[in-house]
Amino acid sequence: MIGAALLLAATAVAGATSAAAPPGEPPQDRFPKAAASYLVAIDGRVVWTGKPDAPAPPASLTKIMTALVLLEGDWKPGSPVTVSRAAAAETGSRAGLRAGETLAAGDLLTAMLVASANDACVVLAEHAAGSVTAFVVAMNARAAALSLAATHFENPCGHDAPTQRSSARDLLVLAETALAHPEFARAVALQSAEVKTVAGRRIALKTGNHLLGNAPGVIGVKTGWTPGAGKCLVVLAERDGARVLIVLLDAADRWWTAAALVEEAFDAARARR
Repeated sequence: MIGAALLLAATAVAGATSAAAPPGEPPQDRFPKAAASYLVAIDGRVVWTGKPDAPAPPASLTKIMTALVLLEGDWKPGSPVTVSRAAAAETGSRAGLRAGETLAAGDLLTAMLVASANDACVVLAEHAAGSVTAFVVAMNARAAALSLAATHFENPCGHDAPTQRSSARDLLVLAETALAHPEFARAVALQSAEVKTVAGRRIALKTGNHLLGNAPGVIGVKTGWTPGAGKCLVVLAERDGARVLIVLLDAADRWWTAAALVEEAFDAARARR
């Protein structure tokens, strides 16, 4: 977990980095060790980048698009959804759903975004489009509509696959678009939650985003990890009227790095006032 000691160290790291680029200066790779690919935006303006357009596996950051397609479709959070055998057999992060159980669609979305539950992800994709394959077609169509040139999906949950790709810049656009939906913004800000099946079984959920509740001002967004993608993170923070959004793909230490970049970005925001 990110505690007070880590935040103090992160502040020190941030203070040791270069100052922000002057207004009008093109973004630069000021933090070459931050991640294989990264991007930092302050109040909607990209200020620092490192290989932001390089295609890379997005891991569970994929679920940002999954949520967006769901919320922009015929979304009814109270709709009952029954867990299939395929969904119950999903690997990786799971909520522990059982085949035949029924939950509200809104609870499944919470499980997918808070606990990055792959079983909930597949249930929702099947319910929305009839099959995972059909849902992925909709995901790629939405990526094309958003002009996400480096983005292509093979599955809705973020499993490694040969052409499952996105980029830091594309994920910035995708996160901003998804955050415009209140239900998405609410879920990704939760440190924990509890959902229950129609039969009454309660399922406790806990976020994998260790910055929530520990780094001042952090209010989302999503984490991800696979062997092929490494440690990935999209983080949103708001403080003193400034808004910071950071994307890290394949970061050696995403928590230290993100905490440091958040502090550096807020320092830059204050300096521009």
